[in-house]
Amino acid sequence: MALQALSLASKCVVFTSVVVATAVTYSGQRTVADVLKNTRPKVETKFKPLFLQHQLTWPPKNLVLVALKREKKLEVWAHDDGTTPKLVATYDILAASGGLGPKRKEGDRQVPEGFYNLSYLNPNSRYHLSVFIDYPNKEDIAHSKVPRYQMGGEIFVHGRAVSIGCIAIGDAAIEEVFTLCALTPSSKRRIVISPVDFRKEPEFAMKMEESWVQALHHRIKQELQSKFMR
Repeated sequence: MALQALSLASKCVVFTSVVVATAVTYSGQRTVADVLKNTRPKVETKFKPLFLQHQLTWPPKNLVLVALKREKKLEVWAHDDGTTPKLVATYDILAASGGLGPKRKEGDRQVPEGFYNLSYLNPNSRYHLSVFIDYPNKEDIAHSKVPRYQMGGEIFVHGRAVSIGCIAIGDAAIEEVFTLCALTPSSKRRIVISPVDFRKEPEFAMKMEESWVQALHHRIKQELQSKFMR
């Protein structure tokens, strides 16, 4: 964790978690609480009635982002413990570099694919606000052909409309996503990043990919089709 914090800080990134008392902050820089003072009232006005309509607890108990690379969409799903997720928002992905297929190494400009936790929130991002994606995960590391230090990292969902391996959704959208994440326990928020929307293209397959990638895509398809149907 200390090494990760130093790496993130070296890129002018400061992160914190709303549910953790101890946070990495620097003098003169804003905190998650500072951001929420401005964003929470508007987000609560928009989303609380929607949550009540879906019979969901507010603030969110569990939050899942679903990123669809080819469709350039980011869906936000919420659910209580043991219940079916409900779609509460959809945003356009304004920029996401690379193509279909997983991220394999630093500098390949790829957005990862798979299942990741959303561990930290960055209120001091150069891209307005950002949510940290836990790439690489254990599966990425297990199948990597390069050492861990060459796999890259520091992948975020963030504002603005530029991307080098991240998911950019614009400033207004990230304010909502950041706030929803901040209101959700850190252990209860995650993201599924899919090459395509398997709910609409169930036969899609990257047949030239390695077997582990095909198996990963199959699991993503099962997840989308079983839990995240509109």
